[in-house]
Amino acid sequence: MRLLHTMLRTGNLDRAITFYTNILGMKLLRRNDYPEGKFTLAFVGYGDEIDHTVIELTYNWGVDSYELGSAFGHLAIEVDDAYAACEEIKRHGGTVTREAGPMKHGTTVIAFVADPDGYKIELIQKKTRA
Repeated sequence: MRLLHTMLRTGNLDRAITFYTNILGMKLLRRNDYPEGKFTLAFVGYGDEIDHTVIELTYNWGVDSYELGSAFGHLAIEVDDAYAACEEIKRHGGTVTREAGPMKHGTTVIAFVADPDGYKIELIQKKTRA
């Protein structure tokens, strides 16, 4: 068994795709309209679905926002340098909600960003091997 994807609903599919591809550096892997169901699915990720877990962006036609609720926490992405990643994300118009720095009660360097729909994405700085 393996984890295939995480699905996030979006109120503006093009805006979400732009965020995940232009700001977080993922690739648009596929996009399909389902006219009878009135929805579109787009899959983005850092590699092909055969070998990588990806994100499914679901746009339900005519729905422009969602209540995110309090159960969902965040997605996590490993980065080489969380400080540099935050600067690059801000340079491209992204929103950093917690600047890079050590996590509370630990030493791991983390940061948080928000996608256009408000979903939180944690950036975790890659640990150096001793």
